[in-house]
Amino acid sequence: MNLKAVTSLLLAMLCISIMDTVIKMLSGDYALHQLVFFRAAISLPILLPVLFRHGVMAMQTQRPGAHLLRGLLLVAANMTFYTGLASLPLAQASTVVFFAPVIITVFSWRFLGEQFGPFRWLAVLIGLTGMMCVVQPFSVQIEIAYLWPLAAAFCYAGFTTVTRHIGRTESAALLAVTAQGSFLFASALVGLGVGHGEFAGHNDPGIEFLLRAWRWPASEDTFYFVGIGVLSAITALSISYAYRSAQASFLAPFEYSMLPLVLLWGYLAFNEFPDSLALLGIALIAAGGMVVWLDSWQKAKGLSGRQVSPETQDPRK
Repeated sequence: MNLKAVTSLLLAMLCISIMDTVIKMLSGDYALHQLVFFRAAISLPILLPVLFRHGVMAMQTQRPGAHLLRGLLLVAANMTFYTGLASLPLAQASTVVFFAPVIITVFSWRFLGEQFGPFRWLAVLIGLTGMMCVVQPFSVQIEIAYLWPLAAAFCYAGFTTVTRHIGRTESAALLAVTAQGSFLFASALVGLGVGHGEFAGHNDPGIEFLLRAWRWPASEDTFYFVGIGVLSAITALSISYAYRSAQASFLAPFEYSMLPLVLLWGYLAFNEFPDSLALLGIALIAAGGMVVWLDSWQKAKGLSGRQVSPETQDPRK
């Protein structure tokens, strides 16, 4: 076992869980696009010296359209997830996004022409059942806000599918820079459009979080603004190191360490804890993801003597 790679990935999951918790804490006072802008603006100066070690040539591309689509999907995934997070419990909102591996299976089959056996389609069924348990659409008091993280899961699945398509020819440095650049540009654009607060004043916490006016951070919140930027940079560097040091098929299960973390932070920070049916759904979504991983791992073992670079398998570097 590559302990350094596992430790780096676990550190990334810890940082993401803390970052999501902080953003949810700030969602009642600041605009989402403002938080995303500050996060990218703080993380980019930390990342650029590391990324440019790859040289200027690594930043060239022949596929600007694919990068634009990838950036739009990534921004949409973040915006929709955090919009839902303002209204939903932390654990349930985060778990819905972990439905993405199941969606990626369908996308890969439909758009990339990949073929899967019965175990992969079993994972789709398990994950879909888990989703129903978390969202509970049969409940009298169904929470419409679950559509936001569900949209985020679809956007992230599309982002991953595009990245897998272009990842064989594009450098990891370029993928990382375009991701943060997309956040910076899109959040600034949204801020210019709605940051004056003219469209604010909604009763829905998520919509209000999306449309609220920009305001200068209070002195007691400066630490949190800087913190999410630093956490974002640590996450990018940790994931990059992890997936450069070990194969994606080996590391994928460790991403599910985030689920108990968001359960913990949700309880400690917001006094939230899922009911028994939602807990069952969380377990089923995790199980569906594990079945996807097992099927991928068995396929990788069957590739006689072929070592697949992690850079071509995972989009988050």
